[in-house]
Amino acid sequence: MADHYETLGVSKDASAAEIKSSYRKLARKYHPDVNPGHEDEFKAISLAYDVLSDPEKRRNYDMGGGENGQGFPAGGGFGGFGDIFETFFGGGGGQAGGPIPRTQRGKDALVGVNIDLKTAAFGGNVDLDVTTAVVCDTCSGAGTQEGTKIETCSLCHGAGSVQRMTRTLLGQMVTNQTCNSCHGFGTVIPNPCLNCQGDGRVRKQRTMKIRIPAGVSDGTRIQLSSQGEVGPGGGPAGDLFVEVMVTRHEVFQRDGDNLRAAVSVPMTAATLGATIPFDTFDGTQDLSIAAGTQSGTVVKLPGLGATRLRSETRGDLLITVDVLTPDKLDDEQRELLEKLAELRGEETPRAQISTENRGMFSRMRERFAGR
Repeated sequence: MADHYETLGVSKDASAAEIKSSYRKLARKYHPDVNPGHEDEFKAISLAYDVLSDPEKRRNYDMGGGENGQGFPAGGGFGGFGDIFETFFGGGGGQAGGPIPRTQRGKDALVGVNIDLKTAAFGGNVDLDVTTAVVCDTCSGAGTQEGTKIETCSLCHGAGSVQRMTRTLLGQMVTNQTCNSCHGFGTVIPNPCLNCQGDGRVRKQRTMKIRIPAGVSDGTRIQLSSQGEVGPGGGPAGDLFVEVMVTRHEVFQRDGDNLRAAVSVPMTAATLGATIPFDTFDGTQDLSIAAGTQSGTVVKLPGLGATRLRSETRGDLLITVDVLTPDKLDDEQRELLEKLAELRGEETPRAQISTENRGMFSRMRERFAGR
């Protein structure tokens, strides 16, 4: 039997919060919907968390009880202090509250979906392939073969538990123990469905169309009620959580509610000014380049960014201008530029330190000087 602490990767003195945090990370990694083929690991992780997250089960497990944290097994001679404690305080794994219902709510499921930036910014419908437990179409969730039915357990007579006599230091004690015949359900299925083996559900892949709301970002989770795992016995389904993963766009980048892009323009256009067409998610727009535009200048197209989540308003499209300096000139072009340099008195250029850089260096000196 694998040690539950080792399974969750925590120490024996780990706090409840540490156990819960480790379980969540491992469950997300090994969940069959996310990582098929690791069902055994997921079951082991779930069992370990079920025991270690319950103070009483954890105490029983630490004292040498079974892997389910049910306390010490019965044996010859006197029972241990575990048996005494269970007798007086309701331990022993018995069904004090009655038999376990066969029909139960299913677990929540988590799947991921890749969407492009445009869908994230403006919303849209996407097809999602999901593999989850669904109601068995052979028995409709009953778990029985056609013409047969569930019967009351002949050993516990429907109680889900049986009494056993245990000898302790205080004498003979009567305790409740989960019925080994029906495993606590109080009923048995003599002829289980051949398709689901009596569970009332089977795993199946299905394709569903989901709506991505406008404004989602990478890591956003969308909750779809009753679209998760169908429960045992054909019980109601849990919820399905869809985690959004936004793929990289070749032109635009997301910056909060804004979109960012870059455009390169010739030196002459930046110097003289120009209006150039620019393709956006809203179609081709006129991008106005003011005369004298420098590299790094950001031109804003208001209201052409991403839609704000749960709102109809939008951010802006911010376009960074990169001024292209020609690296190859013919004789006529070089002559013209030399004439321009002469007219501007720039035959012998001198470097100039911008006010912004001086301010930055001044702030750095002040910081190091402790001002």
